[in-house]
Formats: sequence, C-alpha cells, structure tokens
Amino acid sequence: MDNAQNGRALTEGEYRVGINFNPSGNAAVDLVKAKAAELIDILAPIAANRDHPGARCAAVAMTEIESAAMWAVKAVTKQPR
Repeated sequence: MDNAQNGRALTEGEYRVGINFNPSGNAAVDLVKAKAAELIDILAPIAANRDHPGARCAAVAMTEIESAAMWAVKAVTKQPR
C-alpha cells in the first residue's frame, strides 16, 4: 500500500476501491468508495485468518463489494444520452 491518505498507509478497503481516484470530484463517488472501503475493512481480518470458518466467505464478500463499488460509481456518474 504505497499511496497514503492523510500521511498514513491506505487500508485494504481504501486500496481496493481506489479511494484517492475521483477525477470528477463527485461527492457521491467519495461516499460510495468510503462506505465500500469500510465494509471491506470490517471483513479483511476475517479473510486473513485462514482458521476462521468464515474466511472464504469474507474473501468472496470483499471481492463482491469491490465490484459493487465500481458499479455504484458508474451509476452515480452515468451521463444522459
């Protein structure tokens, strides 16, 4: 996690959703990414613990949240035809 936000390393969630990438400056994009990052960060310790019975579920959920964040960003930035 080389990029830093506010002088600290990015969390797993912030890194995975690209929290610093918002060229349009759209506030809704920032909100979507922050919420998705928060969910990923809740699940990351479970996914990292291979002995946890929910580790695989957490890992899958993290991937799906990352995908959902991309679709949500597309939704809030979609331009009319």
